[in-house]
Amino acid sequence: MDLLIGTSNPGKIREFAEILSELPLRLLSLRDVGLESLEIEEPFATYDENAAHKALAYARESGLYALADDSGLEVDALGGRPGVYSARYGGPTDRDRNLKLLAEMENVPDEERTARFVAVVAVANPKTQTAEYGRGTCEGKIAREICDGTGGFGYDAVFIPAGYDTCFSNLPSATKHRLSHRGNATRNLIPVLRQMVNT
Repeated sequence: MDLLIGTSNPGKIREFAEILSELPLRLLSLRDVGLESLEIEEPFATYDENAAHKALAYARESGLYALADDSGLEVDALGGRPGVYSARYGGPTDRDRNLKLLAEMENVPDEERTARFVAVVAVANPKTQTAEYGRGTCEGKIAREICDGTGGFGYDAVFIPAGYDTCFSNLPSATKHRLSHRGNATRNLIPVLRQMVNT
């Protein structure tokens, strides 16, 4: 079955490809279907609404089953910020956003640096224009400085998952996918995707 991955973020595309590799799916990018210039806003205040909005829009435009996600980093010491606005927090690049976060957290003691990644992944049916969801979280804490690893993207270079002493960006991709919010959310959707493949 063809499944459109509704993101232009190459890091996310790689993650979804690895996590969904066990399913008989042909994953298509926006470029593959000529939709790379289609920008869909994230106008809502919840991950669920944004993920469904994007998946349904891509399914409508392509006529294909479409998967999209919305995710964010919730930092307890910042009252849950940046949360649903994580991609629009602190500047245009990952480094800008990480530096802003570390500056805000500068005086927060180690025991209060708790945080979690949250992801909602939605898959939309182009025929019924309905969406199903998977939700996942990953608990951890915010590092004191940007880690020097080259893996991951976004806030991976400042997020230390629970049970580890280094950032996501330093972990092998297989370990990250096993722990990550997006991995957990996508795995929660696998039964839905299996049912779609078999209908």
